[in-house]
Amino acid sequence: MDPVTNKAAEAAARAGRDREGKTPLKNIVLRLLGLTIGAIVYSAGLDLFLVPNNVIDGGVIGISLMLQQLLGIPFSVLVILLNLPFFYIGYKRLGAGLAVCATYAIVIVAACSHIFTNMQPFTRDPFLATIYGGIIMGVGVGVVIRSGGSTDGSEIMAIVLDSKTSFSVGELVLFMNIFIMGCAGLVFDWNSALYSLVAYFICSRMIDTVSEGLDSSKGVFIVTSDYNEVSDAIVHDMHRAVTLLHGQGGFLKDDKDILYCVVSRLEVSKLKSTVHSIDPQAFLSVFDVQEVQGGRVVKRIP
Repeated sequence: MDPVTNKAAEAAARAGRDREGKTPLKNIVLRLLGLTIGAIVYSAGLDLFLVPNNVIDGGVIGISLMLQQLLGIPFSVLVILLNLPFFYIGYKRLGAGLAVCATYAIVIVAACSHIFTNMQPFTRDPFLATIYGGIIMGVGVGVVIRSGGSTDGSEIMAIVLDSKTSFSVGELVLFMNIFIMGCAGLVFDWNSALYSLVAYFICSRMIDTVSEGLDSSKGVFIVTSDYNEVSDAIVHDMHRAVTLLHGQGGFLKDDKDILYCVVSRLEVSKLKSTVHSIDPQAFLSVFDVQEVQGGRVVKRIP
């Protein structure tokens, strides 16, 4: 391992830890609490509003619901089994933190689904179920994302495909969900497919709101004195391109080197941990990026 790669590996190993090399217990408890609450809220919106009215969500959740209808296998079993391969890919590409949090969240969703399916649904009106179910699910997913997790593996797969296609993560997720919800018209009926698309739109808007405008891509400015080590960690660990900009402080007029990179919304948490593990005093500015082309480091096979 060359010195640059070695430094990046050390930075990745320290990501998410404090100066003593351990994650504070308070942060772990808060993260688990957020994942638990978000997963319960999401499951309530899904099982007490959408599912009783044959309205589905997108992604692996939607596939699991359709397979349950066709094969009779419990949803709680399918949603875990189908998501595990995607979370394993997330572990390889995005780190253990996301994989563990996402797995925990989906287990809570599966457990709550087993309970909620035996309860009386709030409404049998598909229109009301679509609106309120979409809102409630969006709130739940937003809380899970803010806590560093995910409730569906399709977005992780979209991040992987992003490096191999000309489409953005958001476009890939949209294409997959339109296809999945189109299949709902064959499994249930076309009214269900149309209601599902409306629920997906409402849910996605609520996710953005709860997550404070998290989009598929985020631009990040990083002001740090350890710009070489931070840059190496981002390039070699996260496989994202980094641009070095030369700037000047507005008050002291001293020269500053600024790093600029673009990452997906699921990678923002990992980026912050990686940077602060190297330079706890680093300044980061995160903002929405409307369109991204390129920006990923491609591994070369010798």
